[in-house]
Amino acid sequence: MEEYIVSARKYRPMSFDTVVGQQALTTTLKNAVKSGKLAHAYLFCGPRGVGKTTCARIFAKAINCQSPTADGEACGQCESCQAFNEQRSFNIFELDAASNNSVEHIKTLMEQTRIPPQVGKYKVFIIDEVHMLSTAAFNAFLKTLEEPPAHVIFILATTEKHKILPTILSRCQIYDFERMTVRDTIDHLKHVAQQEGITYEDEALAVIAEKADGGMRDALSIFDQAVSFCQGDITYQKVIEDLNVLDAENYFQIVDLAVANKAMDIMLLLNGVINKGFDGGLLVQGLAKHVRNVLMAKDPQTLPLLEVSDQQRQRYQEQAKKCPVPFLYKALQLMNQCDINYRQSSNKRLLVELTLIEIAQITQPDEGAGSGRQPRRLKSLFKQLMQQPQPKHAARQVAAAEPVASTPQNRPQSAPTSTTPRIRKLASITNSWDALRQNLKTKRTPLTTGDSPTGDADAANQAFTQEDLQIEWLSMCNRMPQHLSGIATRMKNMNPVITELPAIEVTVDNQLALEQMEQIKGSIVSTLKRDLQNAAITLTLRVAEQKKGERMLSRREQYEQMAKENPSIGKLRDLLDLNLA
Repeated sequence: MEEYIVSARKYRPMSFDTVVGQQALTTTLKNAVKSGKLAHAYLFCGPRGVGKTTCARIFAKAINCQSPTADGEACGQCESCQAFNEQRSFNIFELDAASNNSVEHIKTLMEQTRIPPQVGKYKVFIIDEVHMLSTAAFNAFLKTLEEPPAHVIFILATTEKHKILPTILSRCQIYDFERMTVRDTIDHLKHVAQQEGITYEDEALAVIAEKADGGMRDALSIFDQAVSFCQGDITYQKVIEDLNVLDAENYFQIVDLAVANKAMDIMLLLNGVINKGFDGGLLVQGLAKHVRNVLMAKDPQTLPLLEVSDQQRQRYQEQAKKCPVPFLYKALQLMNQCDINYRQSSNKRLLVELTLIEIAQITQPDEGAGSGRQPRRLKSLFKQLMQQPQPKHAARQVAAAEPVASTPQNRPQSAPTSTTPRIRKLASITNSWDALRQNLKTKRTPLTTGDSPTGDADAANQAFTQEDLQIEWLSMCNRMPQHLSGIATRMKNMNPVITELPAIEVTVDNQLALEQMEQIKGSIVSTLKRDLQNAAITLTLRVAEQKKGERMLSRREQYEQMAKENPSIGKLRDLLDLNLA
């Protein structure tokens, strides 16, 4: 039985011209060989499987070739090339720094640099994964790298350039290898398939190329796996089954259904995908990539950014004609937010479902559009929950809090006879809050025109009570920005007092607090005027007189005093499950 060699080794490039996807870089190296202008150290860096070590070997072979070609390639016939091909060359040394990263290994290597080559011009040292060297090994290597013998050339290769010492980088010519494009990968896989006599579908090779994520070695390894599974006939369906890849047809269907606002059909499709064992988060990631491709297909200028097969590119163009650009932007935004929250979510499937439903509603017109009505908001849902059988006293509170005229448009609909305890508790909390809010509102009556010195211009000034002032004062303190948190905390413990409506006086503890409040007094007055709806408000600040035996009440003591005077406050706190800040 013939010995089996994996494709990544069997079809490893042996010359610069056969290297895939690095044309600019290989051209530079060939020109260096032709001109004889060779540096003493090179650094090849880039992602895995893009040809760094392969190019290093080809370059080392071309450097020592006794009769290179006119374009800088090794001849392959001379003694140096033959020795390299048969792996018996004494001029080319290759060291794996991942397993030989100590100072002793580097010192042994440096001793070999002293001996000149017996055949050829140069001794070439290829150090792979050079970033794995220890700091001490780097320091031992640095002196030789700085002033190497004339017959020595170093070629370093790494996937993590940022881990190499700057003193090493500054002494090397740096070549950055690019990731393989999907198109280059597909073309190379076609070449390998033709050499091996394997039939294939372009869509199947495109899936392999995308799965490889820019690495040719990974692409050839996946190709070998697909060949074993498909038994020499690589088809799209067999490849996605073997690689456990979600069929791209699902993404096309989801986008078509979302544009048509068919959220329920999307839910059924999602259920089928999850039942096949696919993760909802991967579906969102794949769909985001798909929508991005659809967006790129909208404009001929961005069409080349699609790294897909020609057949797939045509499908993207067809779907792009159906999708408005705002829809694609909003869908990408929603999926990006879902991807951010997915890992922390305790109910991941629900998060994915909500995201897909929102996407399906992007192009759906708002309710009431054209009739002058506002779209439904969350508040209307709470009102529907409240339209259920309630105790008589609760019903009276709701009626007092929000009187509604009995018209056909706003007459309450019949509610179900049975409610869950959760809904009943929500209705009870809402009723109590509405009742308290209405009690506060009834104490605030507008000043009459006769009381206003300016007539109608000031008729909108609202009268307010001490209780109104305290509520708005505390609310203002809670909304103050972070850089005023210190004075905001002090202000929470202050008691603003109405001296003569609408004049307000605030007593502060000390002169320092007074100076701080004087700096923001204008903002305080503006906020109170707006929240209390009275443009005539004035504010006076004074330092408290220190009297023996008297002290200001804390916020907790004020609350306890208020709870004694008005027990309903304590009930409201229990219903809302509140804690005193």
